[in-house]
Amino acid sequence: MKITNEDRRILRELAKKKLEIAQQEIQKENAKLWKQTNDLQMTKPPIYINEVPWHEMNVDDELTLQTKHPFCQELELELRKELYSWKHMPGTMVVSPYIECPLVVHDSDIGMHEDVDIVRTDDTSDIVSRHFNIQIKGEEDIEKIKDPVITLDEQKTKENFSLMQEIFEDIIEVILVGKRGYWFTPWDNLIRLTGVTEAMMDLILRPEYIDKLVARFVDASLVRMEKYNELGIWASNNNNVRVGSGGYGYSQALEPDEKYFTHAPTSQLWGCGNAQIFSDVSPDMHWEFSLKHELRWMSHFGLNYYGCCEALHNKLEILEKIPNLRKISMSPWAKLEKVTDFAKGRYVLSCKPSPAIFAEENWRPEQARKDIMDILEKTKGCSIEIIMKDISTVKYKPSRLWEWSKIAQEAIDSIQ
Repeated sequence: MKITNEDRRILRELAKKKLEIAQQEIQKENAKLWKQTNDLQMTKPPIYINEVPWHEMNVDDELTLQTKHPFCQELELELRKELYSWKHMPGTMVVSPYIECPLVVHDSDIGMHEDVDIVRTDDTSDIVSRHFNIQIKGEEDIEKIKDPVITLDEQKTKENFSLMQEIFEDIIEVILVGKRGYWFTPWDNLIRLTGVTEAMMDLILRPEYIDKLVARFVDASLVRMEKYNELGIWASNNNNVRVGSGGYGYSQALEPDEKYFTHAPTSQLWGCGNAQIFSDVSPDMHWEFSLKHELRWMSHFGLNYYGCCEALHNKLEILEKIPNLRKISMSPWAKLEKVTDFAKGRYVLSCKPSPAIFAEENWRPEQARKDIMDILEKTKGCSIEIIMKDISTVKYKPSRLWEWSKIAQEAIDSIQ
């Protein structure tokens, strides 16, 4: 690839800014806060902001790309987002003193892809409404799920790494890094093939079919896991990487991140699981048709995160069966008062205020503060993290999210 001097100059200037931030003492302080929380010794709840509507966030061209080459634009976009986040809505961010070059991995997945009709309310947003066209209708269709074919493109990886080293030479270190964990969620994938209503009905009408369907998906997923092991694709997520649907993975329970930029054993990684559409499914059915199968994946990992948008306050008994469980998602619909006694000294609660506040016509900072204070009050004595995610819109007013970040920090500081 031919990279122009101007593209190189732009990226190097951004990298200089990143390194300056990464060398600040606060990075160590923030990493320590995350580690204390994840090790159930929280001193102050860390804050993490994720799933941002970036198409609404550009101010003063801070996110406007200036490079021309597509490869450079990918690097530039990630650098600009990181610098923007640090400036406007840092929460408890940790900025690394290096840039990652990911291994180039090709994954055939399970041989099926969603057939979907899409409706957009904002042409500039990648957040859309979907209608899934059914492809798996019964046991005879389960065989359509194939084992994934995983290949490591060593030549392309080498080319990308060499190019990035050339671009950032003498500015910032470039690290070759594998896959930092995996978003494992059978039902997020299966409903795209079965339909949501149909799958929920079949839990009752055709339970044997559903059981076989989930088992086959997990079988295929374990083939991926083993191939990652064989090719050395796994990388540590004991660092400033999101684990599950929560925040960073820093923990003394796992070996140091720098030991495993590639070839990490799963015993030194965070794993995760969830069944978002099972929010109103009974604990027994959640166990039988999801969690029982998910354990075949999660049992390989040194620490585990469970949950996403589903409410889990009435499923504590089955959660206890998860090996090495450390974090539990507390979505906006979770009843925290039913979980705190269960979690104290045992689990981190990944608490998620509702992002709906950003979509209101009028911004209500007092309500934002009340939401956070309510979480802090109900979780006294627990290790928690405050996670703002699933932000579909800020009504093209990015200052709302900036202000929320400050409000969250001020609320936490007020009770220390």
